Amino acid sequence: MSLKKFGRSVGNALYRQIGRTNSRLQNHRSLPVDVLEDDTSYHVVFDAPGAEPDDVQVRYLEGNVKVRIDRFRQFHEGYEMRFPGRGMGLSGEAELPADAVVDPNAGTARLSETGTLSVEIPKGSAIDDGGADTADGLEAADESDAEPEPDTDTEPVAIDD
Repeated sequence: MSLKKFGRSVGNALYRQIGRTNSRLQNHRSLPVDVLEDDTSYHVVFDAPGAEPDDVQVRYLEGNVKVRIDRFRQFHEGYEMRFPGRGMGLSGEAELPADAVVDPNAGTARLSETGTLSVEIPKGSAIDDGGADTADGLEAADESDAEPEPDTDTEPVAIDD
């Protein structure tokens, strides 16, 4: 093996290892999230790049909105993977305010074309049965439930109970 080929081989091995390390870091880093509130609901927005609706799991548990995304790499005919830098398993969590009273069973989740996951959870009344704030699950959004962001299409996300 020539010195040039050896150098190229070592460079390729290092490049792939850097990609794998970057991918692992993404798997352990929480997704960016915003928590918004109005008079009637909480709106939790996650960045979910490259996700499809079937890749997304959303749960509400004890005041926290938890998201898990299992993405898949598309196979590109004729190409070799040189730098596997994107994490395939992503997760995030958002804590609602401690005094939040919500109805998680009426919650909706939508995934935009641009990879924004929007979870809306209506506020419950303080005189509800008390179990609403610890319920486990959200409903998937109907097409008429929410107005999509301008110039973006959204799809309902199936929510695990």
